[in-house]
Amino acid sequence: MHKYVIKRLLYMIPVLLGVAFLVFTILSLTPGDPGSIILGMTAKPEAIAALNKEFGYDQPFLVRFFNYIGDIIFHFSLGTSYQSRQPVITDIMARFPNTLLLTVFSMSIASILGISLGILSAVRQYSVLDHTLVVVALIFASIPGFWLGLMLMLLFSLKLGWLPSYGAGSLKHFILPTLTVCMGSAAGLLRLTRSAMLETVRQEYIRTAKAKGASPKRVIWKHALRNALLPVVTTLGTSFGASLGGAIIAETVFAMPGMGTLITTAIRQKDIPVVMGATLFLATLFSLIILIVDVLYAFIDPRIKAKYQNGGKVRE
Repeated sequence: MHKYVIKRLLYMIPVLLGVAFLVFTILSLTPGDPGSIILGMTAKPEAIAALNKEFGYDQPFLVRFFNYIGDIIFHFSLGTSYQSRQPVITDIMARFPNTLLLTVFSMSIASILGISLGILSAVRQYSVLDHTLVVVALIFASIPGFWLGLMLMLLFSLKLGWLPSYGAGSLKHFILPTLTVCMGSAAGLLRLTRSAMLETVRQEYIRTAKAKGASPKRVIWKHALRNALLPVVTTLGTSFGASLGGAIIAETVFAMPGMGTLITTAIRQKDIPVVMGATLFLATLFSLIILIVDVLYAFIDPRIKAKYQNGGKVRE
């Protein structure tokens, strides 16, 4: 297992280099330059040129890219923000806790609701409850996140006055953004869990367990659920990683200072170090989360663990 983990960690290096090169290329192709954006279009060309030279923006594309990668490798630095003039890691650490809390809250609620209701829907297939849950899941999966966030804000903030509508000062500020993010994820997990469970309960070993007199609860929780969890764990892992950088809609609607708003603001201001640093930071976290998901497979399915231990070959 440890060899597999080391191999996957080494694979992350070219992946992160590819992400860095792609994002750096896109930012370099966008119109404008940092000096003009910071000083304004009415500034003197000499002042704009001097500021761009201070940032190193007057150098060729490849020189700037390899200088940036060199700073990461040799100085462990993600650069300095053009706007705040602070280290990029400082800006990231000021925003990341809010995004992490939002992601943990939303994915925890989504997993509890989606998996439990998906199991209930599969166990009572074709019942009124099953049809109701499927319809509700389709509705929430189809609702745009920004619209749901605005409706929650209108109801609970403006009409009832129960919850704050913006900011991240307390846990109450996270309730509406969490509901906005988790409802769509919960709907997707419900449908996925239901499909996986229905496919699993039709397998021969489930019929064998029933024939041996196993109770329905034991069949569902010990035999069926464990094998149906593989696609669910995959979706949870990818959704969690994507939410770290993909909660832009909720952060924008509720004016929450997080990673999503940090990146979008930096793109508009062409703050290349912030965009690059935040993107690489999130890409690293996403890669680590996917690695953790793959390792969890070994604990869910012993066949996968045996494959890892035998160097990718399953013993006959």
